[in-house]
Amino acid sequence: MDLNIVKDCDLERYITDIMLDIGVPAHLKGYHYLRDAILLSGRDMEVASSVTKLLYPTIARHFRTTGPKVERAIRNAIEVSWNRGNAETFEKVFGYSMLSGRTRPTNSEYIARIADKVRLDIKAM
Repeated sequence: MDLNIVKDCDLERYITDIMLDIGVPAHLKGYHYLRDAILLSGRDMEVASSVTKLLYPTIARHFRTTGPKVERAIRNAIEVSWNRGNAETFEKVFGYSMLSGRTRPTNSEYIARIADKVRLDIKAM
């Protein structure tokens, strides 16, 4: 199944479930930006390889803010989920967690890995 034919609401719900399981708090601005980033990257992985030039400005326009604010909010959401989130889910999705002593993934690694997981899971359906 192709990601482009899956209904947006179903895809958003699936991404939301992953994010909540990892431990991204829904009250953070970065939560909403991150969900959009994963959705956009899942549909076009080229976007994930150019976060500062394509992804952040696209999300910033959507939410009427700036690219640097989007980047900072996403970084904060990832940091919070890394420190307080579900280590087992991190191990499953990323292959490592805070418990293994590694540093948190970068914004682009985090977005690309979850977008790839979503794409692969949808194809398997």
